[in-house]
Amino acid sequence: MWRRALMDSKACQSWRLIAKRGAAAGNGKHASTSASAAAAVNSLLLRSLKEHYLEVSKMNPPPKVSPPSPFTIIKGALDSNGPVLKRTYGKEEISIFVMRLANIIRGEGDDPEDDGINQLFLHVDVSKPGQEDSLQFLCGLYPDALGIHSVSMRPKDESSLDVVPPSKYNGPVFQDLDEKMRDAFHSFIEERGVNESLFPFLQAWLYVKDHRNLLRWFKSVGTFITEK
Repeated sequence: MWRRALMDSKACQSWRLIAKRGAAAGNGKHASTSASAAAAVNSLLLRSLKEHYLEVSKMNPPPKVSPPSPFTIIKGALDSNGPVLKRTYGKEEISIFVMRLANIIRGEGDDPEDDGINQLFLHVDVSKPGQEDSLQFLCGLYPDALGIHSVSMRPKDESSLDVVPPSKYNGPVFQDLDEKMRDAFHSFIEERGVNESLFPFLQAWLYVKDHRNLLRWFKSVGTFITEK
């Protein structure tokens, strides 16, 4: 009886071993097929990335434009999200950040005849030595006009292109202010050279920055895919 039970047990183990070998062979075949499919997809994607990289790299840059005097370009601005231009006005230091208005207000720049870069968003920071806060303007800049969206006092360490309202009071809605006060604020920044004359330089600068970022993106995605 014990011998029969032992033989039955051995027979069951043999069948289990055969089943495991069959499953392993099937899994190996499936893994091989999956690996081949993944390699084909990666190859297709890498080819597309390379083609687009070469196409974009051949695009002609816009004519070189200098910022209006006395603004100067901040070193390293193309590789950061910090200010682009700066100048002094008496004891004040004025810094300008820029990005596309379409990236701030969704729906802007959707006109097929408008590439979106003709509507710029400015953050103008006016600071004074010894002051903990700076006066900050959020503006829309166009080829022939500049409009103020808001005016606020914010700590200097919050000086960045960040449209998220700070925790403290951010000032009244600009359009709710008296017309004379709105005009006075416009005169305030225009006196400091912040007007539509900045548009040609900032438009060209954004084009170059977007171009560089796109090329960098193609390369970084391709590198990620090729590395094992």
